[in-house]
Amino acid sequence: MPTQTRRRSMLPGHPVLFKSTCYVDGRWIHSDSAATVAVVNPADQAVIGHVPMLERAQIVAAVDAAQRAFDTWRWTPQAVRSAALLRWHALILRHLDDLAALLSLEQGKPLAESRGEIRYAASFVEWFANEAKRVAGRTIPTHIDGAHLGTVMEPVGVAALITPWNFPAAMITRKAAAAIAAGCAVVVKPAHETPFSALALAQLADEAGFPAGVFNVVLGEPQMAMETLVGDARVRAVSFTGSTRVGRLVTETAAKAGIRKIALELGGNAPFIVTEDADLDQAVRIAIGAKFQTSGQDCCAANRIFVARPLYEAFVSRYANAVRELKTGPAFEPGVDVGPLMHQAAFDATAARVDDARARGARIVAGGRPHALGGWFYEPTVIADAAPGMRVVDEENFAPISAVCAFDTLDEVVEKANDTEYGLAAYVCATRIDTIFQLVRRLDFAMVSVNGVKFTGAPIPFGGMKASGLGREGGAEGFEPFTETKYFCLGNLGLPVTATA
Repeated sequence: MPTQTRRRSMLPGHPVLFKSTCYVDGRWIHSDSAATVAVVNPADQAVIGHVPMLERAQIVAAVDAAQRAFDTWRWTPQAVRSAALLRWHALILRHLDDLAALLSLEQGKPLAESRGEIRYAASFVEWFANEAKRVAGRTIPTHIDGAHLGTVMEPVGVAALITPWNFPAAMITRKAAAAIAAGCAVVVKPAHETPFSALALAQLADEAGFPAGVFNVVLGEPQMAMETLVGDARVRAVSFTGSTRVGRLVTETAAKAGIRKIALELGGNAPFIVTEDADLDQAVRIAIGAKFQTSGQDCCAANRIFVARPLYEAFVSRYANAVRELKTGPAFEPGVDVGPLMHQAAFDATAARVDDARARGARIVAGGRPHALGGWFYEPTVIADAAPGMRVVDEENFAPISAVCAFDTLDEVVEKANDTEYGLAAYVCATRIDTIFQLVRRLDFAMVSVNGVKFTGAPIPFGGMKASGLGREGGAEGFEPFTETKYFCLGNLGLPVTATA
């Protein structure tokens, strides 16, 4: 197995797994052209390392390796596949602090959040390792004399997994654990902004004893890498998490290359509804948690907050006060709640959306400016009296800014909440069961959280509808992108045959 290399992190005295080459067919490789890209810490824009940008032929070679591995891995007993995944799970938890420090270094989220993400990432590996033992076919009551009918579940083949920068560990394990448990081999293409978490997971997969080619990590010029993977006819499943714009490109590329399974987890513009009967203090606490994780750079972030008019001013006041108490700063500073934005483009878009809301008559009741820390830090912001036509309402806000407005009736808030191309997550704060039930059924979102912020996890089917995606990740449904149902009819078995009229 390759020698583990280490580098000191910004957390004094705490080493982290640090790999700066791609992982293909059980080997660590550089780019044939020696091309690299710098990876920066978003807190200070300091370069923390370089990773190779592979050439097209090298990415094709990764698919070659995955195809060879699949031809054996698919027939490996499920107990053996599950055991390998459980070893990977144990190694992830053993290196939790190392992985969290690395994640914070490249992504910028507070260290406590990074630790939470690593635990979350590990939970998918454990869950799919155990649940895969229950992925089974069935016997079908026969309608054919003398025959036995049934189904078996089979892995689809090589899977391409394209993952984003906001959750650089969990988005990999949520996809890869399901695929590998099902018997597929995978090629992971992480975001080039946050590659080190993916490469560290590859190191641990190697240590866990995954056969060469079962788990591969490649990097390359983003469009070329995507087109090479998705356009390869041997790739039988594509799982992508990212923006709706890029998701459309992935879908178009996949369609041109032939029919294969595809799962998309795309953008969101989550509504957060506070009804007249809600517990106001609880609603404020939940709204803080639902909005500001990962500095608001979360597809499930509560971007649009709708509050029943009798509670509106009180909610705005308490919410703004709570937001002002959030501590913004670098990931490794104790007590930090909100980190930097990921890059300059995100910072510029955030400032432009706030300026647009201000110009259109909204009230900026908290934040609303670049943070005094400078760089890509932006103040956690509350925008009251928001309305359609403002960018903070109409667009997905991947930023620590939230738009708040009042409503008068349930019909009105349902119409406003559903007035978006997205359909990922929605939040409801209410106490009356009839109100809760109406909203859960009438909201056009695939996931609805009632009176809570923590609603995701390994056992649940995570995913969206409308422009938020196709398919589900997690839960028993998480196997669907990576498996096929094969039906068989066994005739002439010597079974008794009934006389026919």
